[in-house]
Amino acid sequence: MLNGKVAVVTGASRGIGRAVALKLAGEGATVIVNYNGSKERAEEVKKEIEASGGRAEIRQCNVSDFAACEEMFKEIIATFGRVDILVNNAGITRDGLLMKMSEEDFDAVLNTNLKGTFNCIRFVARQMIKQRGGRIVNMASVSGVLGNAGQANYSASKAGIIGLTKSVARELASRGITVNAVAPGFVNTEMTEVLSDKVKEGAVAQIPLGKFGEPEDIANAVAFLASEDAGYITGQVLDVDGGMAM
Repeated sequence: MLNGKVAVVTGASRGIGRAVALKLAGEGATVIVNYNGSKERAEEVKKEIEASGGRAEIRQCNVSDFAACEEMFKEIIATFGRVDILVNNAGITRDGLLMKMSEEDFDAVLNTNLKGTFNCIRFVARQMIKQRGGRIVNMASVSGVLGNAGQANYSASKAGIIGLTKSVARELASRGITVNAVAPGFVNTEMTEVLSDKVKEGAVAQIPLGKFGEPEDIANAVAFLASEDAGYITGQVLDVDGGMAM
């Protein structure tokens, strides 16, 4: 259980982030639901958590903005006095073949997915060091492990998150802070809804378990890594992909 813990989940207004926020709140954590442009959806997540007897607040911040991240974490720490769990989930896609990919699309994905993860860790680490403890869980992807045609930017950002996870895990381990990554495979979210039936069928054919995952499958893995039970696990990448990357 996570009673008394304060958790920040970025990109928590929908999909996997929403499921993670609900799961952590259900385990007893006070959850800060971060969003960028979807205030109404973030409010809905907050209401859903509160309706189940949990505690939640919402905070707007574009995680790719270094200064904005600094302000958000200053305010959160001033309000709650601590941050025990950080889940770096915020992410975007701008898919396209490399030969046709614009610089803007490459930069946008790297800035949100990879730089955003760095920004949030950068401004939560000092507080966790003061507390002499904390859990950081970064959202990687099977695309960052295997690569994926048409996703050079996304795959690069997620592979970068894996390297960042391992480096930060080494830096913070002596302070009682664990840093791990979860690498989802194909999950039923808005991000995969736009895929054609042909692409979905091809993806399922690569998954030994023969189906897409659900956001709750990822949330369960995150909750484990955020728990006391995972206290001796750091610098690891947990694939939650139906066996796709084994």
